[in-house]
Amino acid sequence: MVKNMTQGSPIKLIAAFTVPLLIGNIFQQFYNIADIIIVGRFIGIRALAAVGATAPLFMGLLALTIGLASGFTVITAQRFGAGDFDGVRRSVAMSAMLSGSITLALMLISGLLMPKILYLMNISDELYDDAYHYVIIVSYGLSATMMYNLLSCICRALGDSRTPLYFLILSTLMNIGLAVLFIVSFGWGVPGSAIALVIAQGVAAILCLFYMRHKFPFLRLRREDWRFDKDAAARHLKVGMPMAMQFSIITLGIIVVQAVCNTFGPETIAAFISATRIEQVAMQPMISFGIAMAVYTAQNYGARKFDRIKKGVRQCSYLSFGLCLGAVVLMYFFGTALVSGFTSEEDPFLLEQARLYLMFTVPFYFFLGQIFVYRNALQGMGISIVPLLSSLLELVIRSGAALVLASVWAYRGLCAASPLCWVVACVFTTACYYYFSRRLLTEE
Repeated sequence: MVKNMTQGSPIKLIAAFTVPLLIGNIFQQFYNIADIIIVGRFIGIRALAAVGATAPLFMGLLALTIGLASGFTVITAQRFGAGDFDGVRRSVAMSAMLSGSITLALMLISGLLMPKILYLMNISDELYDDAYHYVIIVSYGLSATMMYNLLSCICRALGDSRTPLYFLILSTLMNIGLAVLFIVSFGWGVPGSAIALVIAQGVAAILCLFYMRHKFPFLRLRREDWRFDKDAAARHLKVGMPMAMQFSIITLGIIVVQAVCNTFGPETIAAFISATRIEQVAMQPMISFGIAMAVYTAQNYGARKFDRIKKGVRQCSYLSFGLCLGAVVLMYFFGTALVSGFTSEEDPFLLEQARLYLMFTVPFYFFLGQIFVYRNALQGMGISIVPLLSSLLELVIRSGAALVLASVWAYRGLCAASPLCWVVACVFTTACYYYFSRRLLTEE
């Protein structure tokens, strides 16, 4: 069911939109967590380290698809907010054409450059084979990932955060079942985990497509909707590419951190990736509110209801702070215990390294939560340059801190890299939001 977010209580609309989105995002994380747990418990710490060492590459490819899809569908949400259903269909068609072309290019580039990329990431010889096969399979399955994320973002642009959820839950369960089957029964090892992930994503995308075709008649595209328009393509790329670059730049910083971590050995790599996977789940409320904020802002911006944008952003900021407090408490007391489930091997050193990382990052979740709110509000308003600059700032701070601090304080220095960049990016993004809100959101 589509939802018009230009009327009614902002916080109630945002909260109602966020709940199914949050559940979906948590299940999305289960894709990776399930893979990590199954690999760690059924194959071993070295296999877990191999998958973990390349995780930022998968995250980078995933970030590109999510960034492009989210950026393109900002236009869709603005057209929907303005009541322009012809414009909605044309936006959906243009988003599909651009996404397909870019995804094909990414698949080809990934296949050609992957050996060189793995070398630059300091992947050791003992981990290389498993790492390469995992990430190359995920890369070649990128079309399934892009298709699902685009369809999900279209639904969200129309105010519907529930539709993709049901298919995502089903495909998550399928991913777990197939991963166990391929690894335990078929003996495919680490590649089996990657194959299961790609198949599950593809199933979610196909189910979502069929549902949307039958339930949303106004989304049935006509031949004229598929006409390529240079100006329309430019408008979509103007929002989509900066957002994709924003996501990718953040991930590039994480890749640098991972490359530094890869020099510490398999146990530390396994500890680091286990802790960050748990952390990703704890971050999902913040991420979900950010996505909801982008949709809410885009619809109201299209409807020229600027006062509602300011009110919604303010209320969402307060709510995000409260959720961050809950995440801090959860991770502080239970984070290490959750990490212990990633491997069947009792390894005190691994658990201590994971605990150390969480103790460094957890207190700074409050800054991260505000980044998601204000960055996505700006994105929904079509001000894509600020999120891009904020991401570049994160890249510089995170990469620089990881390289410098790790050389001085080893693993402790590495753990301090992300908190430092969150603080700086939060101050910058918040200041920019209030600057642009005074300039652009002054009239109803």
